[in-house]
Amino acid sequence: MNSNPERVQVYIDGFNLYFGMTTRLKGIKWLNIYALSQNLLKPDQTLIGVKYFTSRVSNHPAKEKRQRTYLDAINTTGTEIIYGHYKSNRTLCNRCGHSWAGNEEKMTDVNIAVHLLTDALEDTYDTALLISGDSDLVPSILAVHSKFPHKRVIVGFPPERHNNSVRNVAKGSFIIGRNSLVNAQFPNVITLVNGFQISRPAEW
Repeated sequence: MNSNPERVQVYIDGFNLYFGMTTRLKGIKWLNIYALSQNLLKPDQTLIGVKYFTSRVSNHPAKEKRQRTYLDAINTTGTEIIYGHYKSNRTLCNRCGHSWAGNEEKMTDVNIAVHLLTDALEDTYDTALLISGDSDLVPSILAVHSKFPHKRVIVGFPPERHNNSVRNVAKGSFIIGRNSLVNAQFPNVITLVNGFQISRPAEW
């Protein structure tokens, strides 16, 4: 057994993971991301922490409630949640003049980049495991490898989110399979620190 295991910090792009999982796979949304992170480690690695980057949805009460329940579940694991912004906007069709409401997540890629570099500077990890397929993160991966050549950024692609530009700058990559997601589900009922119980949403 290695007396000095490799320190791994996990960074999870919440929406990228969510939409990757739900593109084709069903019944896996109640995901314990801390357990998933632990399960992805190799025997000679130790988990330093998990950072989950997301934004609170708005303008849809049912979705807001489901997300709040899920974030409460995540908070029971010791995961650090870092929030961006969920911005409402309108998209205009230049051809027909029709417009429709939409939503856009802001700041997640910036937040991940800041934490990747700050944590490298503070020497909190040997390897950063980045769970995302967002090509906007390529500059931050390159910056870590350039400024800290002895550290590695490994990428775990969510299902349906493989990206060659990200793969080419990482020092290793893999696709997270369905079994890994199925084996890291929360129990149907979770008891919070205050004794209150939350349940897996009946529908998503």
